[in-house]
This record gives sequence, structure tokens and C-alpha cells, in this order.
Amino acid sequence: MDIIALIKDLINKIVVVSWLLFLLTWIIGWAIKGAPIPSSKVRRVGQGLIEDAIWGAFWVAIGTSIFWLITYISSALGTAMPNPPTPQLP
Repeated sequence: MDIIALIKDLINKIVVVSWLLFLLTWIIGWAIKGAPIPSSKVRRVGQGLIEDAIWGAFWVAIGTSIFWLITYISSALGTAMPNPPTPQLP
């Protein structure tokens, strides 16, 4: 496995795990906020989880863009440069 494939694979795994964590936190937050529990503290905890999940999604989107840039640069640098032209004598 070359370095470019390793970087792409690692970035894909990190991005998938972070989006799944966002979805899990968002779902749990809405479940807690919408639960029929009369305590307002519990609902505030759910609201806090929802807000944290939204901020997390924002930073995951920013991080994904940065990871894409790293992948693009590493693939551009990883390609072999062509050989320089050789002068031909007449």
C-alpha cells in the first residue's frame, strides 16, 4: 500500500466515524429533549447535546474540507514527475 492510498483510507475512516458520532449525538439529544419527563434539566441536557452535535457537524465539515485538501496535495506530490527532455544532437 502506498502512502497516498494509506492517507485516503485513513481520512475516509475518520470522516465516516465522525459523521456517525454526530448522528448518534443528534438522535440521542432529540430523544432526551422530546422525552415525556417533566424535569426541565433533562430537556436542557438534550438541547445541549443537539447544539453540540450541530457544532460538531460544522467542524466535521471544515475538517473534511481540510482532509480533502491534504489528500489532493499528497496525490499531486505523490505522482511521479516525468523525465526531463533530453537534448538531441543534429
